[in-house]
Amino acid sequence: MTKHNPIICALDTTDVEEARALTASVRNQVGAIKLGLEFFTANGSAGVRKLASENMPIFLDLKFHDIPNTVASAIRATAGINTFMMTVHTSGGRAMLQAAIDASMEVAEQTGKERPLIIGVTVLTSMDQTDLHITGINSDLHDHVRRLADLAQSCRLDGVVCSPYEISLLRQHCGEDFKLIVPGIRPPESAADDQKRVMTPAEALSRGADYLVIGRPITLSDNPGKTAEAICATLA
Repeated sequence: MTKHNPIICALDTTDVEEARALTASVRNQVGAIKLGLEFFTANGSAGVRKLASENMPIFLDLKFHDIPNTVASAIRATAGINTFMMTVHTSGGRAMLQAAIDASMEVAEQTGKERPLIIGVTVLTSMDQTDLHITGINSDLHDHVRRLADLAQSCRLDGVVCSPYEISLLRQHCGEDFKLIVPGIRPPESAADDQKRVMTPAEALSRGADYLVIGRPITLSDNPGKTAEAICATLA
């Protein structure tokens, strides 16, 4: 994965062959592909390994959130696949986050493979201030995201997932080396779908995002490869 191509294409499908075809169509236009809970539930580690054979970096976005021992075991079970990045929920707490990063280091030592980046999910981009209040969190949304990012950084995580509207805040607060992975990215002509906090790719990158997660605007287009190429052109 190179910094000059920060686009991660989210493959929101349960079908392995469709995922492989999409990977083939965008492999020269994006830096990595993202496989999430939908794909993993249908296909498990075997499905991820089939995509790993395409020799594209894989962002395995499973958002682990459980007791520390369970999360550590889940990391050990999946970190050895060709994944360059994985996610856990920062709201799982300090012990869980530390267990996750320790498990990723154990796998790297045992397999000789590079350790995947462990990234903390802050507040989902499908949620806004009202949604946060409904869950019993009355803090300002941006303050809550910053608090979770502080926790992730103190637990040695490599970065966080945040909405486009927290990029500037977290870049200034957490420094240049802390990775910011940003979903809710939509080209100007695209619909927001179920995302409530969205931004264009160029603006997100200019604010300090490291990686831009873009799914349906690419994968549901008539020509995913050309669409991804056009998005890349806006970042030149």
